[in-house]
Amino acid sequence: MATAAAPDTDAPEDLPEEPERGPLRRCLVTRESLPKEAMIRFVLDPDRVLVPDLEGRLPGRGMWLSAKADVLERALKRGAFAKVARGTVHLPPDLRARIEDGLRRRVRDLVGFARRGGKAVCGREAVREWLRAGKVGLLVEASDGSSAERARLVGRREVAVVAPLSAEVLGTVFGRDHAVHVAIAPGRLAEAIAAEAARLAGIGGAAGD
Repeated sequence: MATAAAPDTDAPEDLPEEPERGPLRRCLVTRESLPKEAMIRFVLDPDRVLVPDLEGRLPGRGMWLSAKADVLERALKRGAFAKVARGTVHLPPDLRARIEDGLRRRVRDLVGFARRGGKAVCGREAVREWLRAGKVGLLVEASDGSSAERARLVGRREVAVVAPLSAEVLGTVFGRDHAVHVAIAPGRLAEAIAAEAARLAGIGGAAGD
C-alpha cells in the first residue's frame, strides 16, 4: 500500500470546510462545483487509508473528485488528498481498479433492480418491441457487442445508449449466459444507471466485466 507523498506546490490550496448538503460538490483538483452524481467521494478509514465512497454514505469528511481518470491521476500525483486531509494518507495501489469494479457492480445491481421491478427487458426482439412502443428510457448495450448491430437496432430513434458491462455480466442479471441488448423503462432507475455508466466511462472503465 502506497503512502501519499508530501504535496507539491501544484497541489490545490486548502479547501474550506463545507457542509455536505445541496446538489453540488467541489472537486479538490479542478475546483469546479459539479452535481455529486458526476463525482466520486473519498473518505479516510480509521487507519487513514483512502476509501472510495461510491454511494456517498460513509461517515467522515468527504473529499470529492470529478469522475475523470485524468483528474484522479492528478490528485494522486500531486498529493492532493494528503493536502486536504492535512496529514498522511495511505493510497491503495489498486485504487482505480477498486473504483471501476465498484461502479460496475452498481450498474449491474441497478439493472437488476429494474428487471425485478418489471422496468427492464433483454433480448433483441423484446427490446425492439419496447423501442417501437416508445417505452425505452435507456438502452444498455454489452460493451463487447457489435456496434453495427447496435446501430441497426436503434435506427433513427433518439434514445440514450450506454455500454458499461460485458454481455456475460449483463446475462447474469437475467439468468442467461449472455445478454447484448437491455432496455430500461424511463424513470429514476434509467437515470441512475446512466449516471453510474457515465462515472465509469469517465474513470476509464467503459469496457470489460
